Amino acid sequence: MTPLLTLADIEAARARIAPHVRRTPVLTSEVLDAAAGGHLYFKCENLQEIGAFKARGATNAVFALSEAEAARGVATHSSGNHGSAVARAARLRGLPAYIVMPEGAARPKAEQVERLGGKITYSAPTQAGREATVAEIVAATGAALIHPYDNRHVMAGQGTAALELMEDAPDLDLVLAPIGGGGLISGVATAVKALRPGAQVIGVEPAGADDAARSFAAHRRIPLTEARTIADGLRASLSEDTFAHIEARVDEVVTVTEPAIVEAMRALWEALKVVVEPSAAVAYAAIREGKVDAKGKRVGIILTGGNVDLDKLPWR
Repeated sequence: MTPLLTLADIEAARARIAPHVRRTPVLTSEVLDAAAGGHLYFKCENLQEIGAFKARGATNAVFALSEAEAARGVATHSSGNHGSAVARAARLRGLPAYIVMPEGAARPKAEQVERLGGKITYSAPTQAGREATVAEIVAATGAALIHPYDNRHVMAGQGTAALELMEDAPDLDLVLAPIGGGGLISGVATAVKALRPGAQVIGVEPAGADDAARSFAAHRRIPLTEARTIADGLRASLSEDTFAHIEARVDEVVTVTEPAIVEAMRALWEALKVVVEPSAAVAYAAIREGKVDAKGKRVGIILTGGNVDLDKLPWR
């Protein structure tokens, strides 16, 4: 088995990406604290470059490439935010970026990829379709593949968000993060358990894309075959590597309903005055829906992105 990420990997990522990403703020709300019965600290990666935490991992992975590895550009597949992050990092390094997006991808995310110079190729809206299409592009161009989550440099870069969170909100009892492909929570759990071993790490995903919850309960990876959720960024299936990190370092995985996700988005806008996309709202939704007990606890919550497709949002 490949060794798990270390705190040193995440610290190295922080040094590498520091000139290229933002240190995002941690916001609090007396209203949300009162409703939860605890102290909530929201790490606002929706205010990150390209509007999502994905800027961290993609930038680390692109800038970690040797000159020889980067000579023919980079490629990836993404529902949006990782594609934008790779396109931006490639532009900063002066490289071409080939981005595979699924048919029906959120319009604002596709437009952002194009603004950042990424060349989009659309694929069937399945994991297999995305992977097959990007494999064809890599074979044709020689571009280096920057996988959205099954990449150690990506995972380490995502973990830098947790380093900042714990510096700005020390002595946390609990950290909540969404789970899609598992890259974010792998990095987050590595940082949290290294710096505060007694803190719990809980992953949250939509009930309509619950492969992590099912895999965690079964102690074996169960691939996601169908995803039905508004949280388009969480429709990916865990890799063997990300599942290994979840098994080793995550304390619990819970799921939330679609109405809870939308209501969490609304509550965050009303109380914090921030706009988050559905994938970003799932962690707070777990508290609102009673899946996680925050009473009397100091809870860190990672708001992962703010690229909302308003045309698809079922406001109630």
